Amino acid sequence: MKSFDIIKRPILSEKTYAEIANKKYAFEVDKNANKVEIKKAVEEVFGVKVKSVNTVNVNGKLKRQGKTQGYTSDYKKAYVTLTADSKAIEFFESLS
Repeated sequence: MKSFDIIKRPILSEKTYAEIANKKYAFEVDKNANKVEIKKAVEEVFGVKVKSVNTVNVNGKLKRQGKTQGYTSDYKKAYVTLTADSKAIEFFESLS
């Protein structure tokens, strides 16, 4: 699996904005990727040093519109912490 296939998109929320200053970032990742693959992908794509990776499987939410209902897609979220001597990810610098 390629690095760009593992990292799908950044997750931007109030919680993740607050952690950017501490070099902690959140990404939606491939469901089948493990922590080691996620670490290698982030290091390769962004050119940084990763200290730790925490993952969470997120279940889809129930959504209703009129009398029809369904669930949003399940996905996997990864919280990536960079080392103290690593540079910050440029994409997130303009957001903090």
